[in-house]
Amino acid sequence: MKSRRSAFSHLSCIRIRPVSLALLAAIASPAYAAGLVEVYREAQQQDAAYASARAAYEAGQEKLPQGRALLLPTINLSANTTGNDVSVDSPATDRKYNSNGYSLSLSQPIYRKQNFAQYEQSKSQVTQAEAQFAIARQDLIVRVAQAYFDVLLAQDNVALAGAQKAAISEQLEQAKRNFEVGTSTIVDTHEAQARFDLSTSQEIAAQSDLEIKQRALQLIVGKIMERLDALNEKLPLILPEPNDMAKWVEQAEQQSPQIAVQRAAFEVAKQEVEKNRAGHYPTLDLVAGYNQNANSTYLVSGTVTSQTIGLQLNLPIFQGGSVNSKVREALANQEKARQDLELGSRQAALQTRQSFLGVTSGMAQVKALEQALVSSQSSLDSTKLGQEVGVRTNVDVLNAQQQLYTAKRDLSQARYSYILNQLKLKSAVGTLQDEDVDLVNRWLAK
Repeated sequence: MKSRRSAFSHLSCIRIRPVSLALLAAIASPAYAAGLVEVYREAQQQDAAYASARAAYEAGQEKLPQGRALLLPTINLSANTTGNDVSVDSPATDRKYNSNGYSLSLSQPIYRKQNFAQYEQSKSQVTQAEAQFAIARQDLIVRVAQAYFDVLLAQDNVALAGAQKAAISEQLEQAKRNFEVGTSTIVDTHEAQARFDLSTSQEIAAQSDLEIKQRALQLIVGKIMERLDALNEKLPLILPEPNDMAKWVEQAEQQSPQIAVQRAAFEVAKQEVEKNRAGHYPTLDLVAGYNQNANSTYLVSGTVTSQTIGLQLNLPIFQGGSVNSKVREALANQEKARQDLELGSRQAALQTRQSFLGVTSGMAQVKALEQALVSSQSSLDSTKLGQEVGVRTNVDVLNAQQQLYTAKRDLSQARYSYILNQLKLKSAVGTLQDEDVDLVNRWLAK
């Protein structure tokens, strides 16, 4: 009994360092407990990447009024006042006076092909900005869920490492007692001691990994969340609907925001070609003006008013070859955009297939690991019983314990991966919404 207490005292000494580090981190930063929905809402307000995407979206929305402005009239008002000092030799005359005036001009484009091309281009740029923001919104959901479940998995690993270490400690104490009474060899004690030292190292590594995962979540939400709602023991396993990979790929090709971005970029590139080709085309504007100048010279004083209206035609003839060069450049960029669209389509299809298989195979893996956990527990119980009657050794028990805790870790990771693949599948086809976060949140234990 005394040796057992000393072993557990030794165990406490080994564990106090990582635990104290966690306590220091908790004291240094305020701790918050939350579920996935609360973390996601916090990320919407605090995540810098999402805020950057929102600002880019708002900037992109201004492309349309800028393009429309090229089709509307421009009006300019200018005014001037000038002081004059005039000297004449014969007859000798000096005269100082002010001349004042203002002018109002209007120009209305009637035919400017490049302006029409740029207006159509601005529509595609707005579409591109909307698709990019949709990607950022869905990416935020996936990143939050990934960081959230990474923390839960790290917490599971810490708990499993501690439980495994405690179990090995019991086997170590038993091996020492058996060696003292002569019922086992020193080999069993050394084996248990080696397993105990290894489990100590694994526990320290698990504690360090937990700290890293918590900081990764803090990067998104801006605060440390020491306690998160854990996943329920009973996780609903749901097949994708429809349970047909080809239909999911087809859906991705039609409405994936990644493809929408590349498609809009291709349209922008096409209009850029038209805009540069318009450098060869004439322009026709309606122009009007109103001018008034008032002065009092040494010869005459009064106010001069003029009103003008007319058409202004401009025909470019030669510009040093720059127009042709810009057209060739735009055609090359158009081809690049075409290939980017093809690449984006293939990547979206690949991502969809990977996520679909991640869900379907993940379901099967979770079920298999649940059964493996039951079998490993039965194996451990049988091995312990065999050790009591002398047909199993201490090493056999340690191996059975290792198998049980490995099954627990694998099951925990498989459950989280299954949920993440569900979210990634919907993200790949552009249907991931806040309601999906609510659904996953209902799978958590409050």
